[in-house]
Amino acid sequence: MNRSGLATAVTGEPLHYTPHDFRRMFITDAIVNGLPPHIAQVIAGHRDINVTLGYKAVYPEETITAHLAFLARRRSLRPGEEYRTPTDTEWDEFLGHFERRKVSTGTCARAFATPCIHEHACIRCSMLWPDPDQRDRLVEIRDNLHARIAEAEREGWIGEIEGLQVSLAGANDKLAQITKSATSTPVVDLGIPAPREQA
Repeated sequence: MNRSGLATAVTGEPLHYTPHDFRRMFITDAIVNGLPPHIAQVIAGHRDINVTLGYKAVYPEETITAHLAFLARRRSLRPGEEYRTPTDTEWDEFLGHFERRKVSTGTCARAFATPCIHEHACIRCSMLWPDPDQRDRLVEIRDNLHARIAEAEREGWIGEIEGLQVSLAGANDKLAQITKSATSTPVVDLGIPAPREQA
């Protein structure tokens, strides 16, 4: 960029960039062009949105204006009837969906108005977010499934074994998710290349 003359200061001196500078430029450009700040926060991997807002080189009024423009563009592309005021019945149904998301071992992440593909066999479902506080309960479920599989094999209940094994794999997966979430910190890789010497 220095050869092009685009990366020079007003004094004519070449500017020097670090990989972190590109994160700041990316977040600034994204928010100015309408990306909601809380989405930029997730992309950048920040725990606190104030850190994200500190990265951007724009004022809060510009962010609000840009976001309102973004919403206006989105709405112009969608049917107007989608923006009507919902009826009381529709609103109650929508709120009820979120009340029904809580299950004994965690939270159901199914989108609103989508069916349950596992018929509420939540242990098997990839859409279940396991609650770390329910780890002991999941261990109990896993151990019970081992006992039930052993009983089915002993009694020759071949039809039950496969279903129990699917549930057992689900229980083990949920326990692995809890273990992983307890030991890992979310990291977002923006794919910035390492700087290298210019020939």
